[in-house]
Amino acid sequence: MQRRNFIRTISVASALSVLSNKIPAMTNGHNSSGDATQQEAAVIKPKRLKKGDRVGLVAPGSFITESELKESITNLENLGLKAVYSENILSRYGYLGGKDSQRSLDLNNMFARKDVDAIMCVRGGYGCARILPSLDYNLIKENPKILIGYSDITALINAIFKKTGLISFHGPVGISTFNEFSLYYFKNTLVEPVDTLTLWNARDENPQDLSRKVVPIRNGKATGQLVGGNLSIVVSMIGTPYDINMDGKIVFLEEVGEEPYRIDRMLTQMIEAGKFDKVAGVALGVFEKCEAKEKDPSFVSSLSLMEVLFDRLFDLGVPVIYGLSFGHVTNKFTLPVGLKVELDVDSQVIRLLEPAVC
Repeated sequence: MQRRNFIRTISVASALSVLSNKIPAMTNGHNSSGDATQQEAAVIKPKRLKKGDRVGLVAPGSFITESELKESITNLENLGLKAVYSENILSRYGYLGGKDSQRSLDLNNMFARKDVDAIMCVRGGYGCARILPSLDYNLIKENPKILIGYSDITALINAIFKKTGLISFHGPVGISTFNEFSLYYFKNTLVEPVDTLTLWNARDENPQDLSRKVVPIRNGKATGQLVGGNLSIVVSMIGTPYDINMDGKIVFLEEVGEEPYRIDRMLTQMIEAGKFDKVAGVALGVFEKCEAKEKDPSFVSSLSLMEVLFDRLFDLGVPVIYGLSFGHVTNKFTLPVGLKVELDVDSQVIRLLEPAVC
C-alpha cells in the first residue's frame, strides 16, 4: 500500500450526494428472534463522508477521559473532518459514560442535528445495550447517517439495522490507530466507495502469534448480508427484541480476553439457540488474548482456541474462516452491517458487492 493512498484519504473531497438510497432487503418466513411474521426493513444507505464534514462524537458505552476526547478530535482533523460533541461527552456514572438518559439523548440528538453529517463512537466499553430501548428508531430512520464503532458498539449497529434498515459500520472508534491499513478501508468504504471492494489482510505481515494467522476452517464461498460483531455482545442479544436475524447471512465475529472454554460456551449457546441453523457463512476476526493462560491449573488439559473453533464451527457445513483483520487489533477493516457481501474462504477475503454509502 503506497503513501499516496494515505494522502488521498485525508485530502479527498466528494460532491454532496442525494439522500438515502433504499433497496429491498432479503426476507424469509423464519426470523431467528422467534417472530416468524416480522419482515426486515428495506436497507438504507447513509451519505458518504467528504472533506469538511462534521462528525458527532459520542460515548454510548463506557466513559471517556479528556485525553481520549482530544485524541479523537485530532484523529478526525487529520482526516479533514470536524468534530462536534455535547456537554455530556465527558459525563461519568460509574463505569458508564453518564446516565442511560444522557447517552441515549446524545445519540438521538446527533441523528436529529442537521449540522452533523456522521457519527463516530469515541470508544466501546460496556453500556450500549442499556440504551437500546431509549433510542428513537423512527428519528434515526428519517435521518440516516454513518454510525461507526466496534466492540460494545456491536449492540447499536445491529439493533439500528434491525429496527430501521440503516447500514452502520463496525470499524475504528475515535481513539483507534488510524494507520495506512485502517485508513485504506475507511476511505474506500465511507469516502470513495467502489462498486466492489475486496477486504484482505496485509500480506507483508508474518506474525508469530498463531492467533493472528488466517486459518480456513471450512472452505467455500457464500453470499449474504453481513451481520455480527463482538461475540459476547452478539450472544447477549439473543432472546431480546434486538436479537440478530442470522438466516441467510454472513456472520462476522471477534472477541478479546476470553479463554477457549468461554468461547466454547458462547458458540455453544448460539448453536443451541439455532442462530447458525440457516447461516450462509462465518467470518472470524482476530480473537485477541483468547488462549488459555499458563497460570491456570487447567492449562495443560485446555483445548486451544483453534481446537474450539474447529470443533464448534466446522460441522455447520458452511464456509468458515478465522483471522481476518477486524476486532481488537490495530489493522481494521470497515465492515458495513446490512450490506450484501461475499465470503471467499479459498481466497481468504470478504468482498463488498456494492457501495455501502450513497
